Amino acid sequence: MDWILWVLPLALIVYMIIAGLYQRRHLKTLTEEEFRSGYRKAQLIDVREAREFENGHILGARNIPLSQLRMRHKEVRQDQPVYLYCESGMRTVRAAAILRKKGVKDLYNLKGGFKKWSGKVKKGNK
Repeated sequence: MDWILWVLPLALIVYMIIAGLYQRRHLKTLTEEEFRSGYRKAQLIDVREAREFENGHILGARNIPLSQLRMRHKEVRQDQPVYLYCESGMRTVRAAAILRKKGVKDLYNLKGGFKKWSGKVKKGNK
């Protein structure tokens, strides 16, 4: 049974490496400067929940929460780049996997997410 103590952590490490490689292959993470230079020519999608979006979002972003993305994926055009962001960058990885399965190929992620964004922000009316 001691071998289980070695196999499980090793399997987890292998999974994390494979997931990281998959992510880099299908989702390009951009610095804020790179993100800024391209998002106006793309679809800018905030995958945070509606209340987070209302509290502030990148100017020009459209809100399609991760929790609704499977149902609303047809709102995302496949012929244009898609710039995704969430609060820290974790949800965008899941969002990209969903969109990738639906045929969207040109996917980008904001490194560090909205909490690291220093550009223009639109605040909600509340």
